[in-house]
Order: sequence, then C-alpha cells, then structure tokens
Amino acid sequence: MPRTLKIITDARRCTLCAKDLPTPPRPLLQGSKQSRILIIGQAPGSVANQTGIPWDDKSGQRLRDWLKLTDQQFYDPTILALIPMAFCYPGTGKSGDSPPDPRCAPTWHPKLLKVMPNIKLTLLIGRYALDRYLPNQYKTITAAVQDHKKLLPNKIALPHPSPRNNIWLKKNEWFTKQTLPALRRQAKSALR
Repeated sequence: MPRTLKIITDARRCTLCAKDLPTPPRPLLQGSKQSRILIIGQAPGSVANQTGIPWDDKSGQRLRDWLKLTDQQFYDPTILALIPMAFCYPGTGKSGDSPPDPRCAPTWHPKLLKVMPNIKLTLLIGRYALDRYLPNQYKTITAAVQDHKKLLPNKIALPHPSPRNNIWLKKNEWFTKQTLPALRRQAKSALR
C-alpha cells in the first residue's frame, strides 16, 4: 500500500466547517500519487459518515457497478481518488442530504489535485461537481451526461447513482445503452 500523502492526512484532520455540521467532522477521501481515476461527488452520506468508508451505501454499489470495479479496486487509492465537493456529511435537507459546504472544495481541491499527476479520467457526479469543474456549460445534468462524447476526453459527467434517481434512469434509457459502455471503456483505458 502506498504511503498516505501528507495533504490527504491534513485534509482528514480538517475542521473548517465543524460548527456547521450536524455531527463531528469526519472527512472522507482517498487518493495517492498513483491514482488514475478521480471521482468528484457531492459529500459523504449518512451511512458513509457512520462507517467511515466513502460511497459505502447503495449509491456506491451502483457506482462500482457502473464502472465494473470490485470493492477492492474501488477502495485502492492507487486506482481511484475519491475527492468529494465536501469531505464531511452535511446533514439532511428538504429532499435528501444538504448541499456540500462551499468552503471545502476551494480550500482543498487545488492542493490535492496538484499532488495527483497520474489522473487520466475524472468523473463529475452531480450538479455541484459539474458547476465547479465545467461552470456555465450545461443547464442540466442530463445535458452534460448526454454530451459525454463532446466533453473533454478525460471528463465524464454522471447523474448521482442514488436510488433516488431511479426515475431519471428509467426516463433516460440511453444512459445505460450509450453512456455506461463509454464510461467503462474510458475507465478501463485509464487503468492501463
């Protein structure tokens, strides 16, 4: 196992938004100098916050299936960097989890990405990641996901893999038929 990067250790000790969290800070992220795929999601959910394992829920199971990665591959920092928009569970809002704290990504992402030179593919999951990394380019997540062939060759926008999005997945069958095969090809290529 690679030695943990100092910046990862520092980020895991972060208390920047502690007073605004419903539970004590528990920053969840992973990465290494060798990481090949970067996943930028929203923020850890309640289950991940309890277990201390990012994407440790039904959303994570679906995401691993979308990528055709085993749990062992997914949680190997030499393969995947998991750098959400906010590292701590933000609590619940009106229709799911609250938004990620807006201070986290600008504080930590530039420092983290600087020490991960081998990223070959970045997955932008959900609106917050899309707005930060492809600002003002897409009015909807659907438009960004449909545009997977036109996005930068090393970025793919994805809907959140939450079971809450089952209706979206049923309404957009092209996602399973077109986007997932392209995603899997690009992930496989990034791991070579």
